[in-house]
Amino acid sequence: MPCPGSIAVVLNAAAADRHQSIDRELNDLFRACGCDAHIMVSAGQHLRDVAQRAAMRAPIVVAAGGDGTVSSVAAGIIGSRAALGVVPLGTLNHFAKDLHVPLDVRQAVDTIAGGHVQRVDVGEVNDHVFVNNCSIGVYPDIVRERDQLRNGHSKWLAMAIATFRVLRRYGGVTVRVDVCGRQQQWRTPFVFVGNNEYVIDGAGLGTRATIEQGQLFIYVAPRARVRDLPVLLAKALIGGARQSGAFEIVAATELTIDTPRTKIIDVAVDGEIVKMTTPLVYRTRPESLPVVVPRA
Repeated sequence: MPCPGSIAVVLNAAAADRHQSIDRELNDLFRACGCDAHIMVSAGQHLRDVAQRAAMRAPIVVAAGGDGTVSSVAAGIIGSRAALGVVPLGTLNHFAKDLHVPLDVRQAVDTIAGGHVQRVDVGEVNDHVFVNNCSIGVYPDIVRERDQLRNGHSKWLAMAIATFRVLRRYGGVTVRVDVCGRQQQWRTPFVFVGNNEYVIDGAGLGTRATIEQGQLFIYVAPRARVRDLPVLLAKALIGGARQSGAFEIVAATELTIDTPRTKIIDVAVDGEIVKMTTPLVYRTRPESLPVVVPRA
């Protein structure tokens, strides 16, 4: 199938370090598909700006990296005429998996060259776009602790140590959630807001059946203490999370979350930590992001 014009590839510098010569490999693979690919290596806050500029001249802007890279590139191109392509180079690659984008680099490039576009939803919190989810509470603390440990440990070991340390000391967060004028206040270990509904039980834990439902799903655990979370995870893996009675799940298109005890908090936006001033104002943007996906 002919390539849909020139393609801009935004390659995360961290992914380029992990995958040696990935820039040359991508260039060769796109050329083999008949695509003229312009590869730009960037990192951090610059990813969004690079993607925004690329969207002015390319019909497809590719995010080559993990979920954080996908989120940043999506934020840069949304509202433009460009579609998002994904070459999954991260650890978890949730967004790619939920859209059935191949995890193999060659197959991912073939998918992009095919040019089949599907429009999906994104979420937004205080003008920050997210493609998967965002959360407050225990998870941002774990991520921050993990990042401090990364110099001397592997990513997974650093995550395990950080989780153990944070669970021992974290006391939870008090939130006031307002959905369509109906307010509820909870003390909870976390608030997780998903771009559409997440599976919280069984083998599909952490996946989504669709990203086109036009809704945000809010998950809180007001009847659980922080030290109960490992047990809740075990219950979720065997399909007993919903029946545990620990969770409150609310679906909405818009909502506001306030934290009465503090005004500036850490928010994990697709795994990246951002400091925000409360209240946090969320909304869904249905079918606002065109993504190149495999044909059914």
